[in-house]
Amino acid sequence: MTPTRTLALLALLAAAPFAAAKQQTVQLTVPTMDCATCPITIKTALSKVPGVSKVQVSYAKREAIIVYDDTRATVADLKKATEDVGYPAMLKTSH
Repeated sequence: MTPTRTLALLALLAAAPFAAAKQQTVQLTVPTMDCATCPITIKTALSKVPGVSKVQVSYAKREAIIVYDDTRATVADLKKATEDVGYPAMLKTSH
C-alpha cells in the first residue's frame, strides 16, 4: 500500500465514528427540585457529560431537556450525572 493510500485509509477510519453519531434529545423528570437554584446545579452537572451539546432545565416543570451525541453518552450517563449531584431523574420522553 502506498503512503498516500495509507493516509487516506487512516483518515476514513478516523472519521467513521463521527459519521455514525446521532444527535438525540431526551427529557428527564427531576421531581426532587425544590428551589430556584436547583436547575443551575443540574444544568452544570449535565453539561459536563461528554457528548452533551445543549441543556435546558425548568424548575417550574421539574424537568431537564438534553441534546446529546448518542455515541458519546447514554441516558444512563445523564441520569447518573443528576443523581451524583443529589437529584435522581427519570426518563420522560426521547426523540
